[in-house]
Amino acid sequence: MFASFRSSRNPLLRIGAVFSALWLAACEPVGMAGGNSGQRIDPGAAVQVALLVPGGSGASGDETLARSLRQAAELAISDLQGANIDLRVYNTNGNASQAANVARQAVDEGAKIILGPVFAEAANAAGLAVASSNVNVLSFSNNTDIAGGNVFVLGPTFPNTANRLMSYAASQGKRRILLVHEQTPAGETSARAIETAARRSNATLVGKASFPFSQQGVIEAVPSIAARARSGDVDALFLTADTAGALPLLAQMLPEQGVDTSATKFIGLTRWDIPPATLALPGVQGGWFALPDPALSQQFRARYQAAFGEPPHPIAGLAYDGIAAVGALVRAGRPDALTRSGLTQSSGFVGVNGVFRLRPDGTNERGLAVAEVRNSQVVVVDAAPRGFGGAGF
Repeated sequence: MFASFRSSRNPLLRIGAVFSALWLAACEPVGMAGGNSGQRIDPGAAVQVALLVPGGSGASGDETLARSLRQAAELAISDLQGANIDLRVYNTNGNASQAANVARQAVDEGAKIILGPVFAEAANAAGLAVASSNVNVLSFSNNTDIAGGNVFVLGPTFPNTANRLMSYAASQGKRRILLVHEQTPAGETSARAIETAARRSNATLVGKASFPFSQQGVIEAVPSIAARARSGDVDALFLTADTAGALPLLAQMLPEQGVDTSATKFIGLTRWDIPPATLALPGVQGGWFALPDPALSQQFRARYQAAFGEPPHPIAGLAYDGIAAVGALVRAGRPDALTRSGLTQSSGFVGVNGVFRLRPDGTNERGLAVAEVRNSQVVVVDAAPRGFGGAGF
């Protein structure tokens, strides 16, 4: 019997695909005048920070996520030393129009920077709403389509993950890559990230294979994908699919069609350890995927559990990271701490999932570990970098 896969209205709320993007064709980066946009601050006074969360919608998933983001931000503030942050929380009701409204309200009430919202459409709307006020937005989205101008994305991005995995694959002799992706906006965006990563590395894309985003589409495409993988010039398959999508089918059917995963490495653009049941899929055994520094991530989960009596939402660490970055910049005593030049300092920041830095184009770079699936367990084969400029970047 074939495994099945489902679609979902909100990919960021599905645990199995929590790091998949919420892609929106209508989103446009927000432009702002001047080369160093953002509010100047008085480092000696409390700096007001607005946190926009998806609370107020009444949906249980939104409320859980909103609470987790708020509590992670509060935990980060408790860890700050030498930085006075006045955190104010605003509910977006999980929709873009309300996100724009509360973003303007927050700025009217004195916010110097905005953290959130989560979803791409809401983040784009918030950025547009406060662009004329010269306020930067550090959104929790991972959709690079909305990055630019006064909008930055804190979420783990496809280009960053693709670069890490492609570089590691090439270093391990897996240089002839077959790209396999779904025929969706997110799949096409993922494919472009992998293609760009290949050009930046010592690896080569020897081909591309795609499939319609349906169970029947996958079933019909697998024989030709398997035949291409068995052709003799493919070292690895780079898959964009996630657990809530086509990954279970691909991981089951490709080995059944004769793809030897011990010789042809499977590489995943998405997290294979969320949910943990993914690790038992036959095709992912011996495969590689990227994840934040496991030791640091576990420390955060343990501290959060101890503080609040519940585990954090999988993206709660982004709220901690946002506060940690703002706090570090304010502590440095620079009036331009929250402008573009301050936010994009090359040395970056240390968050609960490892080092990260914001780029002038609104995207980010994060230090990621490379893991291999062995006997349905996660084994780190290349540790996450602890700083920029060395191995892993």
